[in-house]
Amino acid sequence: MHPSELALAPAPVAPRIRSRLRTAGIIGFGRALPANVVENAPIAERIGVEPTWITKRTGISARRRAGDGEGLSDLAIEAGSRALAAAGLNPAYVDAVLVATSSADDVVPQAAPIVAGALGADRAMAWDVGLACTGFLAGLQQGASLIESGRANTVLLIGGDVLGSRYTDDDDRQTAALFGDGAGAAVLAPGGPASIGPVVLGVNSERDVLYIDRAENVVRMDGRHVYQEAVDHMECSCRELLQFAELGIDDIDLVIAHQANGRIINAVRERFGLEPDRVADYVADLGNTSAASIPLALSLAEDDGRLPAAGHVLLTAFGAGFSWGAALLTYGGDPL
Repeated sequence: MHPSELALAPAPVAPRIRSRLRTAGIIGFGRALPANVVENAPIAERIGVEPTWITKRTGISARRRAGDGEGLSDLAIEAGSRALAAAGLNPAYVDAVLVATSSADDVVPQAAPIVAGALGADRAMAWDVGLACTGFLAGLQQGASLIESGRANTVLLIGGDVLGSRYTDDDDRQTAALFGDGAGAAVLAPGGPASIGPVVLGVNSERDVLYIDRAENVVRMDGRHVYQEAVDHMECSCRELLQFAELGIDDIDLVIAHQANGRIINAVRERFGLEPDRVADYVADLGNTSAASIPLALSLAEDDGRLPAAGHVLLTAFGAGFSWGAALLTYGGDPL
């Protein structure tokens, strides 16, 4: 069955579970971006195209990339610190620190304990969430579950990657212009202005279409295949979530899709017949920041006044693995 037909398929044998002891919400956002801005011109010159060729194909005009001596942990610490400040939370009271990333500075230790220690969250559980560009949604599911079950009261969830500076082949036309670096963070706690509703996640076993192997240590991608799979699976996961939440797309105030490139964002928007102002698009200045893209977009949308006082925000992502998913945030009303 083609992924675009999934929304019409019969209900699965094991339905999604709706179970909650208490409501988890988001009480603060933060973000961090490297100071180094890389525009299209130097990339275009190296791969033998015009800068407008990159913009037309990707919607990207510039991206941030970490400088010498600047690592994933540095960005994650800065984003986490800002999110904690926005939430008014002392790091000593954080129960768990989750870092969604595919580009930790070392194989061991993982990024999360380094970040937790640097922030002063010394009593926190800490681990990395490795699900590529879908990692922030997986972390949202894990963090909300900890709070809903009573295993934690406060969770700092960070999505961050440095694929642009660390894992990009600067001579590969498929990927040289795509990736930027950055980190976004959210503080999860009971209640809060943005309650976390249902999360749906899915995976399959595609290994040789979008990957970083240990031999080359750079991103390789079949862009055409990834484009189609990304659009299909993000659409289907959104439709599944909306059906589960008993909502229609007209009930959604803002859609934040993984900021992979402009063509994918626009294709998802067109699948749902949405006007541009109902879909977040920050990819032009940031590029594809992988696990950071959704929390970065949330933080920027908050600053731009695009998050509703009362309403729903739909998040969706697609990444290597393949992995995909969707999540719902509800503002100013009863959680779903």
